[in-house]
Amino acid sequence: MTTTETIGTMRALDAERGAIRVEELYDTDIDDLWEACTDPERLARWIAEVSGDLRVGGLIHATFTSSWTGPARIEVCEAPRHLLLTTEPGTQDEAQIEAWLSDAGARTRLVVEERGLPLYHLPFHAAGWQAHLEDLARSIKDEPSAWRERWTELTPVYQAQRVG
Repeated sequence: MTTTETIGTMRALDAERGAIRVEELYDTDIDDLWEACTDPERLARWIAEVSGDLRVGGLIHATFTSSWTGPARIEVCEAPRHLLLTTEPGTQDEAQIEAWLSDAGARTRLVVEERGLPLYHLPFHAAGWQAHLEDLARSIKDEPSAWRERWTELTPVYQAQRVG
């Protein structure tokens, strides 16, 4: 499944770290999309198994479809529009994942940004997030995940892009 509306960018934050940003439009309302992004049962259908203290300041543990496993702290949770997580807090691998949801007519826009990644990891994370957001669309339609296949297909596309 190629999703033509997905837009992914990569940019350097400094000489060593960077950020990726991916956005997608979904055929659902903002409240349903928020639930898909915050409810553990719905998250497990498209991106990760999540457990722990699911409130602002709480520590969670996530096991992503993409194989990343680790802790995260919930920094901001403003339903139904804004979510901010710090992954691997307090370590040299600390990064942030931020999501913004907004109404787009009869649809909902989701923008995800991950910051603090090593520059050489940016294409892999950009491809991964695009594949995750496509899986979110599939999960809304009760279709199966295609994460691994899409990530494999998208990685060379992102590797060919310049980091802005």
